[in-house]
Amino acid sequence: MPSRLAIVTFHDPPVPPGATPWVDGTGPSPDVAVVPPDPGWPASFDLVAQRVRRALGWRALVVEHVGSTAVPGLPAKPIIDVDLVVADPADEAAYVPALEAAGFVLRVREPWWFEHRLLRGGSPVSHVHVFGPDSPEVVRHRLFRDWLRGNPDERDRYAAAKLQAAAAASAAGEHMMQYNARKQRVLREIYARAFAAMGLVEG
Repeated sequence: MPSRLAIVTFHDPPVPPGATPWVDGTGPSPDVAVVPPDPGWPASFDLVAQRVRRALGWRALVVEHVGSTAVPGLPAKPIIDVDLVVADPADEAAYVPALEAAGFVLRVREPWWFEHRLLRGGSPVSHVHVFGPDSPEVVRHRLFRDWLRGNPDERDRYAAAKLQAAAAASAAGEHMMQYNARKQRVLREIYARAFAAMGLVEG
């Protein structure tokens, strides 16, 4: 379990010189469209989770629906975000071939950021984020999801930021990472209120 300090600290390490997170020349998606909430997203997550669990068995320590599609009533990019916890994300041989056999494709490798890996799946489109048991990102994603689920005003505030960021990024011809940067200030303000309400930091 990560420490309380690790959970409330945002870790934004730069990409090391000469390195790239993108596998095989891929890059961030140019599609930043945010669509209205779809009540079918939880069922889509169930399909993705079943594929992951069938592929990995007990090696899948946690399979969690996170991100905007996990919050009822929240507009989102139509991509199911999944946090997958394995014993050692750096040991790709222990899980990547099995997931690839199940139709997922390794797209991102970030050993400098909690050994994060990302695999993309289709039908439904999904991003499977792989972390280890001690990563604070998994805890933080769950806390943010639950905070938005329980606080409609915060959900709506985040929805407005997402729609504004998507419109601005689309108009400027930007990609997904730039869209994320545009909404980061509002996202972190919401996190700060959530952390204070949960007693993780002083309010």
